[in-house]
Amino acid sequence: MDVVGLEQARTDFERGEWTAAYDAWSAAGLNALSVDELDDFATVTELLGRHDESVAALQREFVVSQDARDPGRGIRSAFRLAMSTGAHGEPALSAGWTARAEGLAEELDDGAVEHGWVAFLQMFRAIMSGDFPTAMARAEAAVAVGRRHRDPDLSAMALVGLGRITLYSGRVTDGLALLDESMVRVIAGECSPVFAGHVYCTAIEGCQEISDFARMAEWTSALERWCAEQPGLLAFTGQCAVHRGQLLRVRGEWGSALDEFELAAARYREVGSPDAAALSAYESGEVLRLRGDHAGAEAAYERAADRGFEPQPGLALLWLARGEQAAALTAIERLQAEPGGPVQRCRILPAVIEVLLSDGQVDRARELADELHRIADDFGCEALKAAAAEASGAVELAGGDAAGALPYLRKANQLWARSDAPYDRARARVLAGRALAAVGDVETSRRELEAARATLRQLGARPAADQVDRLLAPASLPSGLTAREAEVLRLVASGRSNAQIAADLVLSEKTVARHLSNIFTKLDVGSRTAATAFAFEHGLV
Repeated sequence: MDVVGLEQARTDFERGEWTAAYDAWSAAGLNALSVDELDDFATVTELLGRHDESVAALQREFVVSQDARDPGRGIRSAFRLAMSTGAHGEPALSAGWTARAEGLAEELDDGAVEHGWVAFLQMFRAIMSGDFPTAMARAEAAVAVGRRHRDPDLSAMALVGLGRITLYSGRVTDGLALLDESMVRVIAGECSPVFAGHVYCTAIEGCQEISDFARMAEWTSALERWCAEQPGLLAFTGQCAVHRGQLLRVRGEWGSALDEFELAAARYREVGSPDAAALSAYESGEVLRLRGDHAGAEAAYERAADRGFEPQPGLALLWLARGEQAAALTAIERLQAEPGGPVQRCRILPAVIEVLLSDGQVDRARELADELHRIADDFGCEALKAAAAEASGAVELAGGDAAGALPYLRKANQLWARSDAPYDRARARVLAGRALAAVGDVETSRRELEAARATLRQLGARPAADQVDRLLAPASLPSGLTAREAEVLRLVASGRSNAQIAADLVLSEKTVARHLSNIFTKLDVGSRTAATAFAFEHGLV
């Protein structure tokens, strides 16, 4: 390729036109590219999801740097090779390139910026081996080098790494401050594209782990804009889809969430990183379980497990829903026995408490609810505080103190509402309805349960809605009415039209009409007015 063509490729690269730059540089061939062009070509191929070509360009860059006796450039190439191969499920190669970088660092002065990149690789290695004190020390060293040299890529990467480790240590306020600082550098446009993408995804994942949905939503929106501004971008779009799906799941938009998880899996396959699709499989399982699609949920959890992702506690909750209590108890006992810090504990505790209560283990569940409260107070995240309040309410209700449960459940209701989490709020309202019934406030209980049921029907949470049906159904309905027919009759008595009833119960109008026909036959009435009178006479409204 002539000089003009290479110059055009450089112009395309600087404009963020990755496909055009790729076409020009790939046509020229690796041997025709300068060391800077090799580095940029590796960036383009990584962004376009061409992993093998990116590795080839970085390996060529490494060889050229060795020939030129440039250990600094060699370390940077080795760093990217170590991170890329590690992310694509090639741990041996990643370890090898980390060792090459460490060896080259011995040739540099102590003050060289490349020592910061080596420290980051050592941090990553320590995390993988579970040595968090060493990981913390190496992350702090990388941050110090990045700041001293004002290297935006190193600073942002090291800060987000240190932030995640600090979260795992339980110092959530400090950890979030570090994540915020790294994200500010990225959003301000200080970082190069590959490193910006890594920081986005690492920071958002950290927020998701501690249920900080407000930060997660803010940064996911920023990531979406960043991805949209780069035509042809494939790298990081899978992670972006997963994070969108997680937020949609929390907000009750389950159909859209499943679409995002499927998109994420497809993007991961395109970039040659199928193992990364494990999280999207697990998240799909969570939605399918709540919908009552037990076979689909189990298959999704199995896909996650096949790719090395822990399918618990979701799988234990699935077993519990299917009546396999022994299996669920065994799974949560194993989770309980495994070591883990507050970040790991907050992920499993709500499910562990639910399974223990199903087995009548109230005292153990209370201890864990208290632990969840302590973590939630330390973390300061509203959704986690809501989960803790709901857990304590469930514990008190199971322990026979319905009055004591109500303040916790009111708090959970409020916090879930502020977190825009309709399914979780409905669950808290179901518990509140049960507690109200237990203290004799039957009318308020009915209103809470009916409101919860309407939300659950709208979401498509069939198993939870059916449970509320059973709670609302009198011990013996008059004239042989079924629970669903009694529900339809109550809505008729409230003045709702067939269309409105269909919308409320998430049914077709044809189904509502069939229920009405059955109701009229069983009650031996011929009009809605007469049916309404029957409902009032028999205490159904």
